[in-house]
Amino acid sequence: MTFVRLGTRRSALAMSQSSWVADRVRALGHDVELVEITTEGDVSGELLTAIGGTGVFAAAIRHAVRERRIDCAVHSLKDLPTAPEEDLLIAAIPTREDSRDVLVARDGLTLGELPPGSVVGTGSPRRAAQLAALGLGLEVRPIRGNVDTRLGLVTSGALDAVVLARAGLARLGRLAHVTEVLDPIQVLPAAGQGALAAECRADRADVIAALAPLDDIDTRTCVSAERAVLAALEAGCTAPIGALAEVVDGEDGLELSLRAVVGTEDGATLLRRSLVGPYTEPEALGARLAQILLEDGAADLRGPTPADTHPPEHVS
Repeated sequence: MTFVRLGTRRSALAMSQSSWVADRVRALGHDVELVEITTEGDVSGELLTAIGGTGVFAAAIRHAVRERRIDCAVHSLKDLPTAPEEDLLIAAIPTREDSRDVLVARDGLTLGELPPGSVVGTGSPRRAAQLAALGLGLEVRPIRGNVDTRLGLVTSGALDAVVLARAGLARLGRLAHVTEVLDPIQVLPAAGQGALAAECRADRADVIAALAPLDDIDTRTCVSAERAVLAALEAGCTAPIGALAEVVDGEDGLELSLRAVVGTEDGATLLRRSLVGPYTEPEALGARLAQILLEDGAADLRGPTPADTHPPEHVS
């Protein structure tokens, strides 16, 4: 048996995610203690773009891992920077929740039923770009806050609708609020959306062994392809990015079907491309798709800057 101090942010969603992992580690016969960590993103009232983006959530917990105050951290994978950390290891990526985005709208309306001029809130330039590209005449407004805060903007009448990740609502038991699950053909999710990452020090063989049974190979393969797209595109453009990989049956066995989108936040330009490749080469597939997007003009698209009003993806 291994004793694992599992670090988590204090938000309801982060606690739910970390407790889910903790329960599964305990079921494997280990002793787990949840340790709450406060991050700069939790205490700052500024937009996240002004204080360093989604990485501010991961930085404090990673620091606690490095200092040995905790043995493991649980992250929302979509909020984890793609740059590798040599002294840290993602020991497990459990089976992914549904990766799609959802609409929560007044009066049970779907996206197509919202009248032109309806105000839709989102904390994501990626979602804003794809919503605008649909040409529905919606006004997309930037918002920040946890899941319940965003849901409250609809119930209070402040907004006509919000777009959120289905995974977060599922983990919080809030799926009853969903009025439509958005097809990725309309709104492609963020790379890694719906997946969790259990991260520890690379030199902790005992913790790595305790977490390893939670790893889901299909989920790890898919998110590796998606994050490879993101890593390559982040190096070559600043526009909003979405990516989704799925395992499919090919003529010679399992393959990966990978889609990605890059666009301007106003939706005026939206590049969608896809590739199918070997299941065993997710990073190479992601890099190839990113290169196609860059060659087709992604490098010339400009995304939001720190002075802009949209915060990034994180809602927990």
